[in-house]
Amino acid sequence: MEIKAYLKPHCGWSMGVRAIMDKYSLNYDDLDIINNREIYEEMVSKSGQPLSPCVEVNGIMLADVSGEEVENYLLSNKLVQENEKSTEVPIDAPCSDEEHAAMQQNESNSSPIRFF
Repeated sequence: MEIKAYLKPHCGWSMGVRAIMDKYSLNYDDLDIINNREIYEEMVSKSGQPLSPCVEVNGIMLADVSGEEVENYLLSNKLVQENEKSTEVPIDAPCSDEEHAAMQQNESNSSPIRFF
């Protein structure tokens, strides 16, 4: 299976997608849309919209999805077998207020490139 995940480095939704990839031990390309303009433009071109996360599975684009939605797609298309392994982060939630505050603190100590 070929998987390209267009994700933000720190985002609750993106972390949920990563958690599903880990839950099922899937190999995937973790593509940073925040710090790489070409990857962001590729995501927009392929998905037809600017929201993330987007996950491309065997050429099928799942646009603006949560980890829960990715898991449902994988299970319903029999690309993975259901398991009871838990995830360390929520698979269907944005960042908490505390996580946003910590990210803002980290951002003030660095200068990431922003495209949107």
